[in-house]
Amino acid sequence: MTHSNLENDTWFVLQLKQGDRHAFNRLFNLYWKPLFLSAFNVLRDKKICEEIIQDIFIGIWKNRQNLEIKVSLEKYLYSCVRYQVFNQFRKNQQNLRAELFENLEERCTYDNPESEVLYKELVQKVDSIVDKLPEKCRLVYKMSREEQLSHKEISNRLNISPKTVENHITKALFVLRASLGGFLSWLPFLILFH
Repeated sequence: MTHSNLENDTWFVLQLKQGDRHAFNRLFNLYWKPLFLSAFNVLRDKKICEEIIQDIFIGIWKNRQNLEIKVSLEKYLYSCVRYQVFNQFRKNQQNLRAELFENLEERCTYDNPESEVLYKELVQKVDSIVDKLPEKCRLVYKMSREEQLSHKEISNRLNISPKTVENHITKALFVLRASLGGFLSWLPFLILFH
């Protein structure tokens, strides 16, 4: 962190402690979008992500007089997002959306060798689980995820109903969730955060 950023962070914290709404609005406008995008990159749920970011800023305003930030303001805010995303992830493990398993390679980052190893383990585990799915279910899942085909395109190509396509994808996701177990608890930490 540069000296200038440290001064800026100190100024923001001081202004917040004094109840300066203008400083709070500047902080909100500066960080809302990147924080939202980092949460959305993991959860893929606009409404939940908006609520997370809103709750973080409400919490900062409510607790402004006791605000003590030991790292940069930016790191502090991203840590808040990580914590809230992880809580959402844990609470809703049974309702994980299909999008969570899409484009993992593009969404993951390796800040250290352990992250890269965990990511490779996750990909191998997902591939192994998908390979064990019943043939039609595996085919539908791969067409959806790898070829990015819509339910309608898959149903036309395989001559099955869109509802059957949806059922196969639902079954594949159920098997993935059930089989991945402990892997799911650390997946959010692999997904790109600032």
